[in-house]
Amino acid sequence: MASELIVNGHTYEVRAPVGASLAHVLREELGLTGTKIACNEGHCGACTVQIDGVPALSCITLAHAVRGEVTTIEGLRDHPLVDAFVKADAVQCGFCTPGQVVSAAALVAANPEPTSEEIRHHMAGNICRCGTYPRIEEAILHWRG
Repeated sequence: MASELIVNGHTYEVRAPVGASLAHVLREELGLTGTKIACNEGHCGACTVQIDGVPALSCITLAHAVRGEVTTIEGLRDHPLVDAFVKADAVQCGFCTPGQVVSAAALVAANPEPTSEEIRHHMAGNICRCGTYPRIEEAILHWRG
């Protein structure tokens, strides 16, 4: 089925079957491999993207049902949070980092100065198997430099 997706400001015509996940379409059809697929069940947050600025789990989002603009980690490459994650050594193995940054970017867009409690609440859906949560929190607290 052909459909149109707006991803990172670009419009794409994609041919994916009904039932294909947004994560699959992003990675396999569009070559945007920054979005990771880990659990493939919406439990870990590695596949987080934004749809109209709201975090969404792309592994359980049906591509043909997306009606808003999708932002992936590739669309956030110049966001100050990327440098903040590096400076805070919050990347560890790096597998969860794209989903963490995408979720964090949505948080700071809505609340540029979140408290530690707000960060923990907002980021609870993103699992880091390396356990670098304190460094992720530090990156978000100090994302402006």
